[in-house]
Amino acid sequence: SGPGFRRPVLVVQSNPFNESRISTVVVAVVTSNLGLADAPGNVRLSKSEAGLQKPSVVNVSQLITLDRSLLTSKVRALSPSTMHQVDEGLRLVLGT
Repeated sequence: SGPGFRRPVLVVQSNPFNESRISTVVVAVVTSNLGLADAPGNVRLSKSEAGLQKPSVVNVSQLITLDRSLLTSKVRALSPSTMHQVDEGLRLVLGT
């Protein structure tokens, strides 16, 4: 996506960093491209679970660091079980 294009993301950095004064945040891109749901580690989200207009996928291999000021609104928090799946996907990608 080019500059100025808004897309949903999932904050994946830990709470101590979220609560700190650093001006950046690490996120995973969320996409409506359901073809990515079968990629290793990715997590499919229903539209109700994600609070989005379409079913979506957390793309754990597409991590980016954003300036915190670019985050415009919080849609919702994912369930602990879904976040556990995301954490497992991140471990797979990062090799930890």
